[in-house]
Amino acid sequence: MKLRPEIAALPPYKQGKPAAADAFKLSSNETPFPPLPAVHEAIVAAAADVNRYPDGGALRLRQTIADWQGVSVDRIHVGSGSLAILSQFINAAAGPGDEILYAWRSFEAYPGLVTVAGATSVQIANRPDGSHDLDAMAAAVTDRTRLIIVCTPNNPTSTIVTKDAFAAFVAAVPSDVLIVLDEAYREFVTDPDAVNGIPLLDAHPNVIVLRTFSKAYGLAGLRIGWAIGHPAILEAARNAALALSITAAAQDAAAAAIAHLPEIETRSAEISTRRDQVAGALREQGWFIPEANGNFVWLALGAESVAANDVFVANGIVGRLFPGDGLRISIGEEESVENLLTAAAEIVATLPDGHPARRVA
Repeated sequence: MKLRPEIAALPPYKQGKPAAADAFKLSSNETPFPPLPAVHEAIVAAAADVNRYPDGGALRLRQTIADWQGVSVDRIHVGSGSLAILSQFINAAAGPGDEILYAWRSFEAYPGLVTVAGATSVQIANRPDGSHDLDAMAAAVTDRTRLIIVCTPNNPTSTIVTKDAFAAFVAAVPSDVLIVLDEAYREFVTDPDAVNGIPLLDAHPNVIVLRTFSKAYGLAGLRIGWAIGHPAILEAARNAALALSITAAAQDAAAAAIAHLPEIETRSAEISTRRDQVAGALREQGWFIPEANGNFVWLALGAESVAANDVFVANGIVGRLFPGDGLRISIGEEESVENLLTAAAEIVATLPDGHPARRVA
């Protein structure tokens, strides 16, 4: 069979590992909370009509989101997860010979999306604290650059892009280059200086903001996300989308979640508080932890990542291993914290002075 060699050689995306019954699965940035009762009811009700196709345009949900955000419905796009929407933007904007620019390390699915589109990845190294180096990213733009991904909070380092830094970045990038601001973890952000992309859209029509219902809203198993931006760009993404890929259950569940925002916000605040407590305890143990604003923390373990992961697993903590780079640990159930900190204390005691994962005294 004749296949594209770059596709045949592409490593598949690997989701977070499952956990044994007596362990905590902290590998996929999922919420530990079950669906809200109203969300569960919406899913059950939608199941009665699974013999029918869903609304391919997700018009009711788009209108619900538009009303929530105070914009017209043509400025909202919905897809089967924000990653699917990002894929649509990449395919709409770039092809062979074009470049897609993003920080690295960032979300591990980005390189695969670029390769599938036939475009070329340009990866710009993060700063030592795990944050985007926006100056270097802006300097790397060429006449072949078609799209730039800015992930904030960045997955897996949990660091943010500030509003001032993003404003300067947008001003430095040509206005015909599409900038996709991936804000999948926006609901967990507590830093007041963090960028919020939505208020910037009127002034910058080349900026698109991605959000998701998978994380804070607890709909990871239904795969649904949304984008907000200029109608013409969203229409191009719809042209690149697979038809009928958003289930009715996902659409109805997302609408139900929006109708119960106070409960969602309370849950998000609880996770953010627990994240800060975990990060503080890790720093007291001697870890260097980047300022975290996602629902996860980053341990920059480098060559010690695999051995450290074994210690976490032995203590009932299944995190996300990035061999040679580090470990991302999601914030989960309160009961998981003791196991997490016990393992972390054992690991940090073995790290040499000067190791990137160790806090400078």
